[in-house]
Amino acid sequence: MPSPVALITGSCGLIGSEVCVFLANCGIRIAGIDDNHRAVFFGPEGDTSWSLERLKREIPGYRHHAIDIRNRDAVLALVAELRPALIVHTAAQPAHDRAASIPFLDFEVNALGTLHLLEAARRSCPESPFVFTSTNKVYGDRPNSIPLRELETRWDYDDPAYRNGIPEDYPIDQSKHSVFGASKVAADVMVQEYGRYFNMPTCCLRGGCLTGPNHSGVELHGFLSYLIRCNLEDREYKVLGYKGKQVRDNIHSEDVARFVFEFYRAPRVAAVYNMGGGKGNSCSVLEAFARVEAITGKPMHWSYTAENRMGDHICYYSDLRKLMADYPSWSITRSLDAIFVEIAESWRERLSRRTQALSL
Repeated sequence: MPSPVALITGSCGLIGSEVCVFLANCGIRIAGIDDNHRAVFFGPEGDTSWSLERLKREIPGYRHHAIDIRNRDAVLALVAELRPALIVHTAAQPAHDRAASIPFLDFEVNALGTLHLLEAARRSCPESPFVFTSTNKVYGDRPNSIPLRELETRWDYDDPAYRNGIPEDYPIDQSKHSVFGASKVAADVMVQEYGRYFNMPTCCLRGGCLTGPNHSGVELHGFLSYLIRCNLEDREYKVLGYKGKQVRDNIHSEDVARFVFEFYRAPRVAAVYNMGGGKGNSCSVLEAFARVEAITGKPMHWSYTAENRMGDHICYYSDLRKLMADYPSWSITRSLDAIFVEIAESWRERLSRRTQALSL
């Protein structure tokens, strides 16, 4: 009997590619959807063609489909053909700031594309787990209303109710989300609704900073990856507001993939989890500068603008208690230091290959 098939959208992106490789190593056949739209969103620096070559090289029998998830008929036909045992939907327009200049494209990819996949799953494989990578931007800027205290290098919550971070029952409406955040809210709620209304095993993972060595970080998306790249290339990093003390929690892409596999083995209906590194893997921009300088030995070149990004979080880290209570075999396996080291090594290798190619 053939092994089950998993369909991964955004298969050449950071999380999509990590999920592909991890599941393949678990004996699951992999089909990927990715039309390299990241290059449309971010230009040549966002191109993920190199990631596709990695998947073809590392995954025996990897099957790639360069279709646009906005194409309803193509999505319906592919899911009907494959009837996958698992769907992991990571494809997205991921940039908080970019969305305002491309609102139609942003909503069509993030919201409408998600609906196409959900309906395709309902028609062809309603019993198969459906995992959606949502975002902490569904909470809008409401976390900024929590009392904060200013420390030397970061902001932190000054309310003991949030000492473990933001929980899943934190309100998501009546706040400023960014256009990107709003389109992901629409998708997030629809994923929950297909779970509840049609009794399908769906899961929303509300990610903090999902990162890792295979991230193609750019200025508008991919905080740690882009910051480390700037350091290695002696580029100027632009800090936007909050004195550079804004805090994010960071989780390695493989830890995300490990959770996807746990959910596949023990799915729930309409599950929602905050997926991040938690307080232990959190850092501010200023703290990230110090960490990368210690690893590379190179000074960080940066400038500061007092105006913050609209709808941006001053402090955000995920409360992981619900997730870990439901899936006690899952845990964070990569420390923040390990994540920094892996990303730095990856960028050194990629930049070296690029230099060699240009010299030929």
